[in-house]
Amino acid sequence: MTKESTSRTRKPKRGQTREALMTAALELVVKKAPFSALSLREVTKKAGVVPTAFYRHFSDMSAMGLTLLDESFRTLRQMMRQVRQQELPNEHMLRSSMETYFTYVRNNRAHFLFVSKELASGTPTMRNAIRREIRMFTNELAMDMARFPFLDHVNAEDLQMMAGLVVNNVTALTQEMLELEETDETGQQEVLITAEKQLRLIYFGVGMWRSDKNRS
Repeated sequence: MTKESTSRTRKPKRGQTREALMTAALELVVKKAPFSALSLREVTKKAGVVPTAFYRHFSDMSAMGLTLLDESFRTLRQMMRQVRQQELPNEHMLRSSMETYFTYVRNNRAHFLFVSKELASGTPTMRNAIRREIRMFTNELAMDMARFPFLDHVNAEDLQMMAGLVVNNVTALTQEMLELEETDETGQQEVLITAEKQLRLIYFGVGMWRSDKNRS
């Protein structure tokens, strides 16, 4: 067998091991403890691989945590960007955005529990990385808001503040969603309705705001 064919047969196995390690870590986070409290041996045992296999994919547990974090946010950013770029009436865009977001939360509960626990009690490296991701969300939202004609009276600084209010509210409601039982459809629907109402209030309030008249 040539080197080329050997490498081709091994790649899927390495990929499966990497995925198994990350899945094992998330399962332990859901059932047991924050990621930062897990040991390498716990994760490899759960994944069914020897500890040395871990180092073929990650330099240490911190590197794995950052990879999980990137995976948790990357797809979500792409999805929300697509929703915001749709040419829909404002009220429909709000509803569509929240439905898309909270559906993603429900379908990726383990990832969001991982992020929530790390933000509360993770290492400084993980907490700072999560805050950077949240700032990226806020910055992208502020740039999208600048496209809306009904917000053309609001300057960039105030749009950034408004985007921060939106992200902070949704982050708090995400925590509420995670605290509900997965089968509590009524509670989940209430969170979705609350999120949409809060966003409407924020957008209504900013409609009355005048950046040039509200400087301290």
